[in-house]
Amino acid sequence: MTTSTNAPTGPGAPAPPVPPGPNGEAGSVLHIDLKAVYYGKFKAVRDSALDVKKGTITAFIGPSGCGKSTVLRSINRMNDLVRGFRFEGKIRFRGRDVYESAVDPVAVRRYIGMVFQQPNPFAMSIFNNVAFGLRLNGYKGNLNERVEQALRSAALWDEVKDKLRQSGLALSGGQQQRLCIARAVATEPEVLLMDEPCSALDPIATVKIEELMQDLKKKHTIVIVTHNLQQAKRVADTTSFFYVDTTQGGRTGYLVETGPTKELFSNPREPHTRDYVAGAFS
Repeated sequence: MTTSTNAPTGPGAPAPPVPPGPNGEAGSVLHIDLKAVYYGKFKAVRDSALDVKKGTITAFIGPSGCGKSTVLRSINRMNDLVRGFRFEGKIRFRGRDVYESAVDPVAVRRYIGMVFQQPNPFAMSIFNNVAFGLRLNGYKGNLNERVEQALRSAALWDEVKDKLRQSGLALSGGQQQRLCIARAVATEPEVLLMDEPCSALDPIATVKIEELMQDLKKKHTIVIVTHNLQQAKRVADTTSFFYVDTTQGGRTGYLVETGPTKELFSNPREPHTRDYVAGAFS
């Protein structure tokens, strides 16, 4: 994750053991202790803290503008690319704060991959789409085997194995999204972030992605942003509900509560959560 000589280097390097989380419970791969996120003078999110356990799917839900995607993109420092972005707090990955000055944001994204809302394959062949990150990271192993492995992990191999040299842009929307997932998992990230990965897909493609998530969590811890409450119920082990604070004249998102998905939907602790999951507002 870092440029330290003690850190593993290159895709496929053995990962160090996941340390106990800050609450003393082993298995927390991420600890988010967000005090505030700013875009310029605008405070986008405040006071949001949660743990993400290894080998689980965590869903971020809540109304538009509540900061779900901002928090998600802060985890692997994608927001560093946004002008005026400022993060206050800590995000610990395996016990190390990814916002420490010595940490290379590019290295963070090697271990914490991302799949975006819109399928965004590169204008190159299916094979080269998947191999792109491997080459970028200087992978020295068998490239053909790793590309096949990634495509199998994304449940796409059987559909594209005879047309690997064709453009990834020629695939259907659902296939393109699975290609992007293959590209993301090819470098074997420990955590996979998914920002509304099914919002641009039809119901059949959505089912395939949801089924794929259950397979992927055997190797990757997943955090997903979704507006689809039924999707959160279907795929997530843990759900975190974000809401919008308008009491000071602005719109600042914050975490209301987080817990096991079944409990959060059936017996939420907070009134805002209860209203949202009941469909009282969107």
